Amino acid sequence: MNRKQFCQNSGLALIGTAFFPLILSKPRDAESASELQKHKIDKCELVEVDFQWPRFVGKNGRIDFHGQKKKCTVLKLFTDQGAMGWGLSNKKAMDLFERVQGKKVAELIAPGQGITAGLDRRVDFALHDLMGVILAQPVYKLIGEKGPKEMPIYSGMIYLDELNPGNETKGIDAILENCMWDYDYGYRQLKVKIGRSGRWYPHDRGLSMDIEVVQKIHNHFKGKNTQVLVDANDMYSLEDAIAFLRGIGDTPLFWIEEPFQEQLHEGRKLKQWMLENGHQNTHYADGEFRPDFKVCFELGKEQTLDVFLADTFGFGFSEWIRLMPKLKEMNMLSSPHCWGNRLKTHYTTHLSAGLGNVCTIEGVTCESPDIDYGDYPIENGKIKVSDAPGFGMKLLK
Repeated sequence: MNRKQFCQNSGLALIGTAFFPLILSKPRDAESASELQKHKIDKCELVEVDFQWPRFVGKNGRIDFHGQKKKCTVLKLFTDQGAMGWGLSNKKAMDLFERVQGKKVAELIAPGQGITAGLDRRVDFALHDLMGVILAQPVYKLIGEKGPKEMPIYSGMIYLDELNPGNETKGIDAILENCMWDYDYGYRQLKVKIGRSGRWYPHDRGLSMDIEVVQKIHNHFKGKNTQVLVDANDMYSLEDAIAFLRGIGDTPLFWIEEPFQEQLHEGRKLKQWMLENGHQNTHYADGEFRPDFKVCFELGKEQTLDVFLADTFGFGFSEWIRLMPKLKEMNMLSSPHCWGNRLKTHYTTHLSAGLGNVCTIEGVTCESPDIDYGDYPIENGKIKVSDAPGFGMKLLK
């Protein structure tokens, strides 16, 4: 099921498509709308930026080597009053230029409600940043200010590093070295890729290696206030997932992510086994890769699936604003997927601080000659949201 179908089936279409004209119930809303009315979009520009991860990133259970140096496309929006906002986009954003060019910002976005119907994620982040710049407020304050300003953050960069070029003799020690780098950087949660039995190892050997890696990481960091998360990237069967959990014994996990493509019967069986076999404190997390929304939310409503993981960019910032109340109603936590780009990590801190209901944030460590990532310090396992206007980051080109 795609995002449009989900919105229609869940009732979110009622607030997503009948969005404007705005309903302004508070004086602050009226003041914000008045200020946004003064600004008209007079220029749009797409820019390609370079960034890189701190180390070579290898295979996960499903995908081959990820590499290290990357590029992404961002959108810059300028107003006739001299304001500029920017955000993650893609090259297809040019198709939306005619829908925003010459429009007042108040026609395109509103605090706490997101972008208007007919627009999507390609302009979502730039418009939120622009709105924050115009109103001199960080985005999280404009969307609700319902969550804490500091949140747990995990490193999403522990891959099958024993398979990386040059690591043939290091084996698991290569993984432990990368875990220690992330620990020294400030992370206290480490998400470990598993699922070796899917593509890269003979089945039984891969499953055994997954178990050994997780146990060694846990033992290596025992007493250092760390938590381990695991992610199989849908490369397990139900039987594999249970064998893995049985194999790690009493090794605690914060969550198990994407053991297999979300399915009602298998998901229920896994959760039942976890509750009956000492993993009642381990979250079951899914919904990141091509999610079946209907299945995810049926599992969520019955308290089988604990954490929903749709991508911050792929799902959309405004879609998350509209979805979060629905998740709260069903007591389902969230952790919007951020892998690939540090911009998404920082956007997600605003979702978390603005809306609440986020249990942890995916950290994607990277640097860029083209981006000043702003003030989002990571200390002792927590990231603090920026208080600068908009998303608080600067484009250097």
